[in-house]
Amino acid sequence: MARFTPPKISFHKKSTGKPDTAIVGIYAKSNLSKAATALDKDNDGLITHQLKKQKKFTGKAGQTLTLSLGKKGDFTSLILVGLGETDKLDPKNAEIIGGKLYSALVAGGVEAAQVTLDEEPDLVASIASGIALRAYYFDKYKTADKDDNSVALKSVSFVSVKADAAAKEFSPLADLAAGVHLTRDLINEPPNLLYPDSYAKIIRDELKPLGIDVEIFDEKKMEKLGFHSHLAVGVGSSRQPRVVVMRYKGKGAKSKKPLAFVGKGVTFDTGGYNIKPTGSMEDMKYDMAGSAVVVGLMKALAARKAKVDVVGIVGLAENMVSSTAYRASDIINSLSGKTIEVLNTDAEGRLVLCDALTYVQQEYDPRLIVDLATLTGAMVVALGTEYCGVFANDDNLWKALDSAGTATGEKVWRMPLDEAFRKSMDSQVADIRNTSTMGRNAGACSAAGFLERFVDEGRAWAHMDIAGVVWNTTDAALSPKHANGFGVRLLDKMIADHYES
Repeated sequence: MARFTPPKISFHKKSTGKPDTAIVGIYAKSNLSKAATALDKDNDGLITHQLKKQKKFTGKAGQTLTLSLGKKGDFTSLILVGLGETDKLDPKNAEIIGGKLYSALVAGGVEAAQVTLDEEPDLVASIASGIALRAYYFDKYKTADKDDNSVALKSVSFVSVKADAAAKEFSPLADLAAGVHLTRDLINEPPNLLYPDSYAKIIRDELKPLGIDVEIFDEKKMEKLGFHSHLAVGVGSSRQPRVVVMRYKGKGAKSKKPLAFVGKGVTFDTGGYNIKPTGSMEDMKYDMAGSAVVVGLMKALAARKAKVDVVGIVGLAENMVSSTAYRASDIINSLSGKTIEVLNTDAEGRLVLCDALTYVQQEYDPRLIVDLATLTGAMVVALGTEYCGVFANDDNLWKALDSAGTATGEKVWRMPLDEAFRKSMDSQVADIRNTSTMGRNAGACSAAGFLERFVDEGRAWAHMDIAGVVWNTTDAALSPKHANGFGVRLLDKMIADHYES
């Protein structure tokens, strides 16, 4: 039951092998690229004839048109891909074009494709990156009747006069796509097979060969260290919690303090005794998505040999119902020493995160922290599925995230941190409560206010509530339905542009 294998992507200065399908670019208003002009000439004006004959394809970015070439020439078919207006063809749009081209190749049953482009190396690499990102299916557990489109495309070769430069540009993008695919794989895994201990071992096996130090804390080590809040969430499950700490020290990294990324990894969330209703529980295998983003990011950074020092920590637990499960009205301790009144067992993600936030500060004194979690349904109500809500206490960190979001198309929106939200988490019987005195109002904001109370004063920190953006209900340009890997590309871009030596 091997998982889906993406097509091999390669770069050449001239045509090699025997591809069955040629791809050339067409600019807006049906303007032919140099490669299209040459192929049109070789095929007796077929392209210009077809462009005049039909009206739907005009060269808009991402449009495709498939033509048959018959017996003449080296190819059996030709796909025209729209490149849009030249002044709008940037790396972000080029990736989207690549993703849409991949879908057209798969729909046409293409096995070997050759893409001839005249564009600059960064744009050629970005189109290839779009193909690499979109080339994903989770068919690991299919034993029969696999989708035809999951196995057809074997190779995509890019022909360009600047092939060497394009290949160099593509190399880190390929590593990044591999990190995104790992994140998707983890999120798509079923909860009966991905649980805290099995998940921790997958992380170890995936990351250690890349030179990342991986340390796993079992429940005994967690108890000894004081992860009491985290342990409370998982106490109702026979599958005990785990903490995984990942450290990547890139050669050439100059900062003496690492960047820290913290992920919520609730591998299945029933809601505990505040149990979720039917319709809200089926997708709760996704409640570990924040941790999966951290793992995928660590893989991407190590694979591309980023010059940065990064520590990642993920808290893994199952939130189950049993005779040993924690209850509403329990008072629990935390690694920070703060006591927490539990008023809702379904507000569990913050209880896992707060111990991880405390640990990473005590042990590593990071220069900044970004945590990621599918934390609240309130965030989905606020921003839907288009934007990730970001709560940041530092303007420079927010600007770095925002610019990376703009560059990658993984959109973020700054949400407010305010004393009113922090105070709404005050408890009359403990130091803090896990739900707000404001009730359902501003639920995402009060959750961030809870986490903020576990961040040292003066420490740059951002909380990313990714509840609405980590999976698709339909296919998208760069990802298929279900897990999309949101966050890996954004954080990698932020690091590359603002924190890498």
